[in-house]
Amino acid sequence: MAIPTSRMKVIVIQFVAMLTMLIDHIGAVWYPEDPVWRIIGRLAMPFYIYAMVIGYFRTRDVHRYLMRVGILAAISQIPYQLAFDVLEINVIATLFICLLTLRLLDWLKDKPIACVAVIAAAIALLEAFPFDYGAYALLLTLIYRYASPRYFAALHLLLNIASVFYKGWVLQLFSLMATIWIVYLPDLMKSMDKIKVPRIVWRSFYPLHLIGIAVVHYYSRLEEMLGA
Repeated sequence: MAIPTSRMKVIVIQFVAMLTMLIDHIGAVWYPEDPVWRIIGRLAMPFYIYAMVIGYFRTRDVHRYLMRVGILAAISQIPYQLAFDVLEINVIATLFICLLTLRLLDWLKDKPIACVAVIAAAIALLEAFPFDYGAYALLLTLIYRYASPRYFAALHLLLNIASVFYKGWVLQLFSLMATIWIVYLPDLMKSMDKIKVPRIVWRSFYPLHLIGIAVVHYYSRLEEMLGA
């Protein structure tokens, strides 16, 4: 796979992913009737998955990378449930399954039947349990991992259309803009290289921003209850 990152830094993708996810989650909690927040937020998941795939290729220790993501998923679960009042499994856990699938596929690369079985099992797992984004995240991961960049946008569009018919995710169509940005606007990404985000910020942003949202959300509810 030839990921087009020679003229851009992953740090830019990470920054945009964090920003669009924060906008999405603010909209989900406080402005659920306003679709603009969620439309902007649709860009976050593709950026996160793309950065994850690049990280998978660049890491010196895949198993340590998997462990970090798994720990982050575990830490994020309770804040995720508190922030959104849901019993679903957070998206970092979904990404962990996607990463684990990539690792197994590389391990079994000379056994195509086994690879198909691994993908089928991962899809079944992500759909059987309430993982955020479910099999959609895995399929987009496989697109970024195995497809040529020239086909990213077309394959992502097909995936989005399928998600509309299968799950009714109309707003997910806007996520295609992230892939278009990745493939066709590397010069814009390069111009943003001055943005510096320390690794600790990237790794801790998901649980910390969920904790912040959960605290503000419950404090607001408490004020409403006391004022009633």
